[in-house]
Amino acid sequence: MMVNQKYLDKAEVLIEALPYIQRFSKKIIVVKYGGSAMIDEELKQDVIEDVVLLKLIGFKPIIVHGGGKEISRWVDKVGMDTKFVNGLRVTDADTMELAEMVLARVNKELVAKIQTLGIKAAGISGKDGGLLTVEKKFSGSEDIGFVGDVTEVDTKILEDLLEKDFLPVVFPVGMDKDGVTYNINADEAASSIATALRAEKLAYLSDVEGVRLDPEDPESVISELYTNEAQDLIEQGVISGGMLPKIENCIDAINKGVSRVHIMDGRIPHGLLLEIFTNKGIGTAIIKENEEKYWNE
Repeated sequence: MMVNQKYLDKAEVLIEALPYIQRFSKKIIVVKYGGSAMIDEELKQDVIEDVVLLKLIGFKPIIVHGGGKEISRWVDKVGMDTKFVNGLRVTDADTMELAEMVLARVNKELVAKIQTLGIKAAGISGKDGGLLTVEKKFSGSEDIGFVGDVTEVDTKILEDLLEKDFLPVVFPVGMDKDGVTYNINADEAASSIATALRAEKLAYLSDVEGVRLDPEDPESVISELYTNEAQDLIEQGVISGGMLPKIENCIDAINKGVSRVHIMDGRIPHGLLLEIFTNKGIGTAIIKENEEKYWNE
């Protein structure tokens, strides 16, 4: 009896996913969600569906999201001036107020999308339950306003939500010891949370395909990198620009106990599932030096 190849291919995909499903069942995965995938409605739905699927097959996902593009849109909309220092946006008191409002709105929109798929979601900020304590960040010696570096993570609120079967959705605003509100870089917030929870995985969704061996060649994405190999690429100048702080965050998270960090293109439909459940993936996985690679070319 002839079976349509299309169906055989589907079965093949499911079988390839099986060892990953077994390995990561009941494990925490932190998904940092940002870039174009937050603007495009279809991509937004894809990401939410992917995370809901992860939850339904036994993972414990946590979403950490930014909202830079949306904040910029509202800053323009209300006619506020934007100042930059060393390429970083200066967050004055008015911008901070607006940023918190916009991030909270984005947060509840994501919660609503998850709820409509039949999963219980809870949207929180870094303020809730003292999740993220911060101190004021400086760019060199320059004051960039209400931007904070994470100094402490209290994971109790996340542990309680996960235990009660909620999918936590976190936006990166925290407080210092005096109760002053600060905006936090979403990559840093995700990395801090993943580290504090000793998450099995941390996945960054953004507008880059992963780490390229040749920055000009999109086909040269490296599927898996040991932390020492990533360090070598930094020293050789292969990893530079906007990718540099991301990779440094990744190496730091792995050194502090996260098993695997994935950097991947959020513009690829259902890319999160492809990265996690296939041997080659679609982005770059950064792993500890003693871990076994899944894909050996």
